[in-house]
Amino acid sequence: MAREAVDLLIIDNVSKQFSGRTVLKDVSAKLTTGSSLGLIGKSAAGKSVLINMLRGNVEYKPDKGKVIYRVNHCTKCGSIDLPYEGVPCSKCGSNAVTKDVDYWSLPERDQLREEIRGRIAIMMQRTFALFGDKTVMENIAEALPQGMSEKDRTNKIVELLEFVSLTHRTTHIARDLSGGEKQRTVLARQLAKDPLFFLADEPTGTLDPRTAESVHRSLVELVENKGICMVFASHWPEAIEKMGDDAIWLDAGNVVMHDVPEKVTAKFMEEYKFDVTAASDTGEPIIIVKDAKKYFFSVIRGVVKAVDGISLEIKEREVFALVGTSGAGKTTTSRMIAGMTPCTGGSVKIKVGDDIVDMSEAGPEGKGRATPYIGFLHQEYSLYPFDTILQNLTTCIGMRMPAELAKVKAIQTLLSVGFPEDSIENILYAYPDTLSVGECQRIAFAQVLIQEPRIVILDEPTGTMDPITKVTVAKSVLKARDEFGETFVIVSHDMDFIQNCCDRAALMRNGKIVMTGKPADIVKELTKEELAESGIK
Repeated sequence: MAREAVDLLIIDNVSKQFSGRTVLKDVSAKLTTGSSLGLIGKSAAGKSVLINMLRGNVEYKPDKGKVIYRVNHCTKCGSIDLPYEGVPCSKCGSNAVTKDVDYWSLPERDQLREEIRGRIAIMMQRTFALFGDKTVMENIAEALPQGMSEKDRTNKIVELLEFVSLTHRTTHIARDLSGGEKQRTVLARQLAKDPLFFLADEPTGTLDPRTAESVHRSLVELVENKGICMVFASHWPEAIEKMGDDAIWLDAGNVVMHDVPEKVTAKFMEEYKFDVTAASDTGEPIIIVKDAKKYFFSVIRGVVKAVDGISLEIKEREVFALVGTSGAGKTTTSRMIAGMTPCTGGSVKIKVGDDIVDMSEAGPEGKGRATPYIGFLHQEYSLYPFDTILQNLTTCIGMRMPAELAKVKAIQTLLSVGFPEDSIENILYAYPDTLSVGECQRIAFAQVLIQEPRIVILDEPTGTMDPITKVTVAKSVLKARDEFGETFVIVSHDMDFIQNCCDRAALMRNGKIVMTGKPADIVKELTKEELAESGIK
C-alpha cells in the first residue's frame, strides 16, 4: 500500500547576490515525497545557482531565506530516511525522529548536515567526473558503499546499467565513451548513493532524443518508486512537462511564473521563434574524407569500430552536421577531421590554400599546416578559472595584438555570440565562476571564433542552451560563415537547430554514414525504424 505524500523539501523565499548582482530573488517552492520540480529559463536565469544552493555548496549559501530538509533522523546511528512518522531507522532499526532541518543554519562540519549532503545526488552540466582509465562497470563500483557483498555489488551494478541503458558499454573504458555515454555513467554513479534528494542540471542536455526520452521515464519512475524528490533544470520544454509535477520559470534570478509545467512552458515558448534559414553559396570541397576508419583494440573487448569506412566531402562556407545517437561515431569523426585522432585506415584531407593536407601525416608539413586554421569547441570545454573573460579571449589563448585592439575584437566577438551590448563591460571583467554555464559555453564559442579559423568544429554546441539562446547561436554560426567565409562542422542531436542552421547533414549509426543530404530530407526519408534508432523527430 502506497504511503501518503509528505513534505520533503521546502525552499523558503531564498535570495542570492554575487558581486552585487542579484542571481536569485525570493524563490519559494515545496516538494513532497515522490514529486519533481522543473526549472526553465534562459542562460543566467539562476537555475544552476538554486541547484548549487540546494546541494549545500558553501559559496551558494543564501543571503536570505531558508532551505529546509524534512527527514527522519535515527536517535542511535544518526542516519536519515524519508520523513514518515513512526517508521524505524532502515539501517539499525532504532527509533527515528521526524525533523525539519534548516540546512544553512547548521555548522559546516555538523554530522546531520553531512548526513543530508551525503544523500543528495547531483548531476551538473557537462561535468564528466569519471575515472578515465577504468571501465564503466568499475566506475559505478567505485561509487557503491563499502561493505557490500560481491553478489550485492554485482546486482546493483547491473541494475544501474540497465537504468541508464548502458549494458552494451559495461567493459568500455570511460575515456573512450561518447559525451552522452559519459553523462549516463555519471548518472549511474550518482544513483549508487541511494539518494533521498536528486538534483540535476540539464541531465539529458547532451543525449539524443530517444535516449533522453528513456532517461526521462527512468527518472520519473525512480522518484515515484523510491518516494524521493527531484529538482531539475532543463532548456527542453518537453523534459519539464514529462518529468515535472511543478515548474518555475526564472529570468535573471526572478520568478516569472510558478505553475503546472504545461502552462509555464507554453508561456516561456512564446519568446521562441526559430526562423533562421541557411544559405547555399558554398565553394569547393575543403574537407575530404575517403573510406576513413578508426578502430580501437582492447584485450577485453577486441576490435571496437568507432568509425567504420565513411566517405564525405564538406565544401567551403558550408555548415555541415553529423547527427545520430550517442556512440554513433560523430565525435570520433570530428576529431579525425581536426587531426586529433589519426585514421586507422582511409584518409582525411584538408584544403589549405591551394594544397591538400593529409591529416594522418604528422609534423609541420603534414597536419601541422592545417591545425592552426581549425577551431574546435569540445563538449568538455573549459575556461581559465583565475583569469577574466577578456583574458580568456585574448592573452590566455596567445593572441598577439595591442591590448586596445584585442579588447575591441573581444567585444565584437561577444556581441556575435549573443551577449547584450549593455552587459559587455561587466562580462569582460568577470571571472568564469561568477557566470552561468550557458554564458560560459557561449564564451568558449567566442574563444574559438576570435581566432578566425577557416574550419570550426562544434561538438554539441546547444546541449545546455535554452531555445532562445539557440536562435542566437544559429545566427552567430551563419554570420561567421557569411562574413568570414568559415566552414562549420556541427556534431549534435538537436535536429531543430540543425534543420534551421545547416546546409547538409550526415546521419551516422554504428560508425557508418547511413545517409547524407539536406537535414529536412533526412528527417523526411527516414523509416519509422530509423527514426527510432536515431532519435530524430
